[in-house]
Amino acid sequence: MSEPMKKYLETERTYLREFTESSSDIDALYDLNSDPDVMKYLANGKTSTREEIIEVNNRVLAYYAKYKGRFGVWALHLKSNDEFMGFFILRPQKEDPDNLKFIELGYRLRKKFWRLGIATEVSKPLIDRCFKEYDVETVYADANIENEGSIGVMKKCGLKFEKNYNHPMVHWIPGDNTARYILNKNEYFNSK
Repeated sequence: MSEPMKKYLETERTYLREFTESSSDIDALYDLNSDPDVMKYLANGKTSTREEIIEVNNRVLAYYAKYKGRFGVWALHLKSNDEFMGFFILRPQKEDPDNLKFIELGYRLRKKFWRLGIATEVSKPLIDRCFKEYDVETVYADANIENEGSIGVMKKCGLKFEKNYNHPMVHWIPGDNTARYILNKNEYFNSK
């Protein structure tokens, strides 16, 4: 008998759940990360191989244990039919994995779910959880400076521009190619 699915968050139209080692999860991630349009602003537009997806998925599974299910990467599904939509990230910086006060928000959606308000619908309760349940001090999100859709989501969720900087994974735009937006706990509660 298989282990029951662990849901992390539900919204009006969606739910987030933990990834598994299943071939269906690997297939879904491969499908997402092999779409050149989805990857346009990520990793210089390079799509992922199946082997890279398996390696990434193993790291994702390790997050659940390390952070006791609080932080990591979650599969996003449509409630109405359980269709895989993409994933959301809520985790410490890779450079400082033990700092649970400074948390990254990220998302990657299949093209058919772009411009439907899904990223905002899911991001807002994730931010809320950070400040109300996890005692996070700051939530941040990064996006390629040309990715107007992602930057728009950040703004709708209350994150404010902090800086542009040169991200090592975005070589095809020279210079300060990544925009960072942040929201700290005090600003969050003062805006309520």
